[in-house]
Amino acid sequence: MPVVGIGEIVSGAPAGVGAFNVVQLEHAEAIVAGAEAAGAPVVLQISENCVRYHGALAPVAAASLAVARASSTAVAVHLDHATDRALVEEAVELGLGSVMFDASALPDEENAALTAEVAAWCHARGVWVEAELGEIGGKDGVHAPGARTRPHEAVDYVARTGVDALAVAVGSSHAMTTRDAVLDLALIAELHAAVPVPLVLHGSSGVPDETLRAAVRHGMKKINIATHLNRAFTGAIREHLAADEKAVDSRTYMKAARTAVAAEVARLLGVLAG
Repeated sequence: MPVVGIGEIVSGAPAGVGAFNVVQLEHAEAIVAGAEAAGAPVVLQISENCVRYHGALAPVAAASLAVARASSTAVAVHLDHATDRALVEEAVELGLGSVMFDASALPDEENAALTAEVAAWCHARGVWVEAELGEIGGKDGVHAPGARTRPHEAVDYVARTGVDALAVAVGSSHAMTTRDAVLDLALIAELHAAVPVPLVLHGSSGVPDETLRAAVRHGMKKINIATHLNRAFTGAIREHLAADEKAVDSRTYMKAARTAVAAEVARLLGVLAG
């Protein structure tokens, strides 16, 4: 079916929307297979780090768009955590219908001004924009007490930038390999009541299932998951190679990894459905 816009998926979803990061073609295939098994829409995300890994956006974007078009369920293809405006513009030219522009490392005034410029440029081309106010934890898994989004600041930021969705800091952290993050559910509810656009939870790999369900009930809409699927992918490869030390055909262990990720995506989409 045709690739759909993320705004269509988010506005039409009764509960949480799963957004999963693509690293290789097998990830895209597995994520879509999992979504088809669950009978749910899904978002394929391509991060700036993924672009660096491949050396270019075009090949991984073309592959993800091709997988999305071949799907029997609704799939959006999204640029994740782009700090470079030129990358945003390239993504739009390549046909991605949404971007996450991340200026959160800048002082708040600079973040808002630059994000507003990017959002206006994207909106003129019919592209949906996600952004982030303040950093969401660290790559080292730190849960700093100060890493929280204040509702009044979030409302002001959305008004000043015109973004379509906002990633908020509520206790999660990027790149966690354990699932023991503690979210501030009361803050999520407060943000949901105050902020007029969908809320996005980054760092969801570190959040246990029941807390993900609770986060969705309290107002989280788009749930980003990357590291958790990478663990499933790598774990399946390790198991396959340990069981067959003579394996040399990468298709055999990549197939095992793809199967494992598809199963976990289907399961997680069930969790987010409530």
